Order: sequence, then C-alpha cells, then structure tokens
Amino acid sequence: MRQVLIPQQLDDLPSELPRGNVVTLDGQTMGTTWSVRYVDSSQLSAAEVNQVVTRALDQVVQQMSTWLPDSDISRFNQAVPGTALTLPAEFASVLSTALAVASLTKGCFDPTVGRLVDIWGFGPQGAAPAFPDEAQVQLALAESGWQKLHYDATQHILVQTGCLTLDFSGIAKGYGVDQVARALRQLGVQHYLVEVGGEFYGTGMKPDGQPWWVALERTRETHEVDEYIVALHGLGLATSGDYRRYFEHGGRRYAHTINPATGWPVEAAPVSVSVLAESCMEADAWATALTVMGLQRGLDFASAQGWAALFTVRTETGVQQHATLKLQEMLQ
Repeated sequence: MRQVLIPQQLDDLPSELPRGNVVTLDGQTMGTTWSVRYVDSSQLSAAEVNQVVTRALDQVVQQMSTWLPDSDISRFNQAVPGTALTLPAEFASVLSTALAVASLTKGCFDPTVGRLVDIWGFGPQGAAPAFPDEAQVQLALAESGWQKLHYDATQHILVQTGCLTLDFSGIAKGYGVDQVARALRQLGVQHYLVEVGGEFYGTGMKPDGQPWWVALERTRETHEVDEYIVALHGLGLATSGDYRRYFEHGGRRYAHTINPATGWPVEAAPVSVSVLAESCMEADAWATALTVMGLQRGLDFASAQGWAALFTVRTETGVQQHATLKLQEMLQ
C-alpha cells in the first residue's frame, strides 16, 4: 500500500508554474552517486551547472573525507596532541551541528567515533584483519568522546587533545546535499531536487505543477510493508539503514552504525530510520542518532522533539513500521 506524505511547507509553493525543461545531471562522490534534477530557466548550460555542483561536492570531500590523507579532517586526525587547527567555514559549520546533535541526543550521535569505525572495519583502511576483542573496543572508546573536543566555535579553532579521531560519515552526505542546493540557489535555480547516496533535498516544483516526489528508501526485506512517498519542498530527507554496510560473524550481522556508549555496532538496530528536516544535514545526523537509540527510545525521543521520522523494524512476526505524530500529520 502506498502512503502519501504532504508536508505543510507545500502550502508555500508559488502559484505560477516554472517555465523550462527538467534537466538531469549525475555523477559520483563520497564513494556513492549523486544526481540533480532542476528546471532550466536560466542562461546557464547544463555543463556549467554540472561544474558548480561538482565543485560544491569536491569541497566537502576535500574538507571532510577520512579517505583523503590530505583532507582537513585527516589532518586533524593525524595531528600530534596540542596541535591547533583553524577550520574552514564549511567544516566548522558541520562540526558545530554535529556537536549540537551530540549534546541534544546525549552522545547517541558522536562525531569522534572514528577510532571505533576503524577497528570494526568500516573506515578507510577497510575490513579489520580480525574480529575486535573487548580490550580493543575499550581502548578505542577511551580515544573517543565528543566532550573531549576542545573547539572554539567563534574562532573556528579545533585543538587535537590526543588521539581523537573525527568521523563525519553520519552527517557529511547530508551536508553535501545542502551545499549543492545552496549552490543551485546562488545560480538562480528555484526548482530542483538534489540527491547524494539516497539522501535528498527538494524545493519548488516541475513545469507540470507536480512537486518533487521521493519514496522513502526500502529494501527487498521491507517490500511487504507500506511504501511512503513525500513531496519535498524546502525539506531534506535522510535514511539510516543497517543494510547498507555490514558484515556477518558468528551468525550475526554487524552493521556500520556504532553505538558510542558501548563501542559496538548497534544491537537489534532498526532496518531503517528515515527523517524529514529543514536541512538534509540535520536529517542525516538525526537519523543516525535515532538508529543508535533503537525503536522505543528513538520513537519517544523523536516524538518529543517534534521530528518527522519513520522507523522500520524486524519483529518475530515480520517487518513493522512506526511513525512519529509529526509524520502521521502529513498523511493524506
């Protein structure tokens, strides 16, 4: 069954239909793919728009990819204790949001889990040579913790206090989406849909008057449950799922989302958590935090915050979905 979500933001759609053709661009970034659909109402060629989009994404990678040894985040991670780095404005914006979400969620989202990500084989070094033992996990935990960061948000100065490893994999893709959207607006593009690795931001509408419809991500495992589609206008959409990156050991699945409290991959994680927010960066970070919390705690927390979220979970009787009140209010 298909469920249709109509956010309140759709009331602000312009009454006049956009003129022009829908242009589609795509490419690769951050180990995944990106796509942009926009109504071409300017004098810019598709090649020029593609160049602007690529530049915006490349900037995010150059600053925040742990896969690049010379990126800003890698320079911090490799710095000796006591080193102070002045961060680029974009990096500083992501770090400030990451720390705000970490504080709000009491550490369920933590941008300093890089050491844990590495020992579990989800970092740039690839698969771990052996399954981590508890001693390794505890050592990596001791080298983690967002509250250990010394950051001057006013001056954008970050100090490496010793062995902390930043990892923005739970927020950078969403920020990349927002940066592309910002770049399109600066070009004068008013109607567009941006996607990076299954995360979206859309605004405006197509020339036929239809909004940008996007389906909340599903897998083969979840095809038995309802399909949700949402009209994106001034909204970002992000999904965190345990099916994207995982390995199996001893008959158990270990997914890439790490619980910062235990140092282990999240146990009994939801199949997926999808979140709608005014920025894709926030939706990305919130979806990660809610995955760590799990169904009941996460559903209660998201509801208390007024977030629009959909949890898909495995039960003994099959896959089930649970939506927050904010999401339910969008149902048509």
